Amino acid sequence: MRECYTNYTMNEIENADSFARLDIQWQQLLQTATSNHVFFTPQWQSAWWQVFGSGYELVLLSMYDYRELVGIAPFKCKDGKLSFIGNSDVCDYMDFVSKAGGEDYFFSRLLDYLDKLEWSSLELDSILPQSLALKYFIPLARKRDYQVEIKQTNVSPQLLLPAGWEEYLAILTTKDRHELRRKLRRLEQAQSVNYLTVTDRENLPQATDSFFKLFKLSSADKANFMTDNKREFFNTMAAALAEKGNIKLSFLEIEGVRVSAVICFDYNNDIYLYNSAYDPVYFSLSVSLLLEVFCIRDAIAKRKIRFDFLSGNERYKYDLGGKDVPIYQCLISRS
Repeated sequence: MRECYTNYTMNEIENADSFARLDIQWQQLLQTATSNHVFFTPQWQSAWWQVFGSGYELVLLSMYDYRELVGIAPFKCKDGKLSFIGNSDVCDYMDFVSKAGGEDYFFSRLLDYLDKLEWSSLELDSILPQSLALKYFIPLARKRDYQVEIKQTNVSPQLLLPAGWEEYLAILTTKDRHELRRKLRRLEQAQSVNYLTVTDRENLPQATDSFFKLFKLSSADKANFMTDNKREFFNTMAAALAEKGNIKLSFLEIEGVRVSAVICFDYNNDIYLYNSAYDPVYFSLSVSLLLEVFCIRDAIAKRKIRFDFLSGNERYKYDLGGKDVPIYQCLISRS
């Protein structure tokens, strides 16, 4: 389907091959967008659709100014409900993608287009306070008498990284700083401690296998979480992001044994702590927390801007300096 507005065209794409066809322009658009996270990339979206898309209709809307891609509304549809491609189980943030400076026009045309489609509700999950959904789309939807309900569903602790390690320690509370130093000293007393990171696609399969083994050991909840579908998604997503240099699998080894692991994303000068795992046998050495500390120290050394612990209010995120950012859900229906 296509609607024309002067030199603008809105395309509705119903073919999963479109992710590959849009890849270069989509990534170029992200570099000009004010809202840009790893979860908005075509690699992430394509991986999710490949694994979880069965049973949904793909409604991937793209707007062009002549031949330049200037906006994307990545939707899926099921039983009359439109929602972002993704789900909150594995996608911490979701949003539209629009060229900076052209948001008002893009969202106005998007609503014109949506008015003509058949849908009963629009559910926007996992949106941040600075999201394009909250800043542009929802105010325009309200002006058109759409019914809008917004509620906070989670938090995402984040840490703005200082210039150096000592400056990082200084931002922690006295108690947390003392505890961290104590745990680091205790780990140093162990034999042959090694911190290593895998980033290349060639070594990724072995690294992800190590991660899955530790994930299963971590807890019953984590073992139950990692279904066959989620494992397939992790592998598919990791391989796609490795092609762009956006994934890091880090491990802590003691005497050559991998005892803890984390998956981080390195994207747009931020580090995202996506998931972690560890062997409870080494619990007394705080191997899970200290591996995350090593990732923070590495991010500081590489002059990254932000360390994002992603969704969830687990205590350790605050012990390591995280500050809450709210996450919202928005439900939109026609009046």
